[in-house]
Amino acid sequence: MKQRTRTKILIVDDLQENLLAMEALLEQSDLDLLLARSGRQALELLLTNDVALALVDVQMPEMDGFELAELMRGAERTRNVPIIFVTAGMQDRYPVFKGYDAGAVDFLFKPVEPRILKHKVATFCQLYRQRQEVLDTLRLNEELMAVVGHDLRNPLGVILMTAATLATRNEDPSLVKAASRLQASGKRILRIIDDLFDLSKARLSGGIPVELAPMSLLSVAKKTIAELQLTHPQRTIELHAEGNPEGEWDGGRLEQVFSNLLGNALHHGTTTDAILVTLSGDESDAIISVKNGGAIPEEVLPHIFEPFHSGRERRKRGEGLGLGLYIVQQIVNAHGGIVQVRSSATEGTTTFTIKLPRRATRIGASLGSMPADFSAE
Repeated sequence: MKQRTRTKILIVDDLQENLLAMEALLEQSDLDLLLARSGRQALELLLTNDVALALVDVQMPEMDGFELAELMRGAERTRNVPIIFVTAGMQDRYPVFKGYDAGAVDFLFKPVEPRILKHKVATFCQLYRQRQEVLDTLRLNEELMAVVGHDLRNPLGVILMTAATLATRNEDPSLVKAASRLQASGKRILRIIDDLFDLSKARLSGGIPVELAPMSLLSVAKKTIAELQLTHPQRTIELHAEGNPEGEWDGGRLEQVFSNLLGNALHHGTTTDAILVTLSGDESDAIISVKNGGAIPEEVLPHIFEPFHSGRERRKRGEGLGLGLYIVQQIVNAHGGIVQVRSSATEGTTTFTIKLPRRATRIGASLGSMPADFSAE
C-alpha cells in the first residue's frame, strides 16, 4: 500500500508566540508545518517547498501580508498556492477587499477559532492531494503513451518499408494501389501517435518544445504541398510568396503547422475551390495564410482550437482525433506567434492566419486571444 505523502503548510507571522500557537493547533501526523517570521523567510521556503496552503499574517513589518501575496501571485511556482490571511481588528470592508485583490481565498480573524481553522486547512489539504493524484495519473498516462508509441513505431516502420517495396517493385496496378493505401494508412497512424505525444507535452510540460534554427518558410511550404499533392492529386493547392521567407524557427514543427492546416482544408473545405497558401510579412514578422472554400459554423468558431474538436458535433470515421488545430496553436505560441481563424458564410471561405516573429522567442503555450492590432490581409 502506497504511503501518503506528508502535506506542507506554510505559516507566516512575525510573532514567535503566534507561530507556536498555530503549530500546536495544526500538529498532525500527515502535515509538515513550515514556519516563517517574515515575508522574506516565507519566499525562501517557497523556493524549495511545494505547499498546499499558506496562512499569512497581514500586519507584519518590512513586508506585510498583502505584499507577500502579490509576490506569490507574480511567480509561476507559487501562483496557485491558496492564501488565507490571518489578522486581528481588520473586519472592515476595505482591507478585506484589498486582501482578496491581493490573492486571498479566505480570512481568519484573531483569536482564531480552532475548529474553523482545522476545517479550512483540512479542506485545502484534501484539494491539494486530489490535484496531486490527478497529476500523477496524467504523468503515468504520458509514460504509458511514450512506451506504447515507441513499441508501435517499430512494427509500423516495417509495414511502411514493405509497402514501399511493393509499390516500387511491382507492375500489377492493383497491388501498387493497395500498397499506396497501406503506406497512407501507416503514415496516418504515425501522425496520430505524434499528435498524442504533443498533446501530453503541451498539457504537462507547459507547451510544445521548439528548436530554433535559420530556415525558409518557402522551402517548408513547398515540401509539405508536394507531399499532400501526391495523396490528393485531384485537389488544387496554390502557393503565393512575397518578401523575405527567412527566419529562425523550428522547421520540423512548422512542417506540422503547414501539414495540419492544409489537411484541415482538404478534409473540411469544398472540393471545387483551390486552397490558397500565402507567405508574406515585414522585417520583424512573417505571415502565413491558408484559405479554403467552405465556412465554419459560428457556434464552432470559439472552440476551433480546442483539443478533440474537429469542427463538427460528431467526427466521421477517418477524420482523426481533432488535435490538428490545437497543435497548430501550441506550436505557433511556442514560437512567440499568434494564430487566428476567420470564416465568412457570405463569402463561403475560411482563412487561418499566423503571425510569426522572425527571431522567435518561446513564450509557452498559453491560449491567449488575438491582440486587437493584428489583422489579416
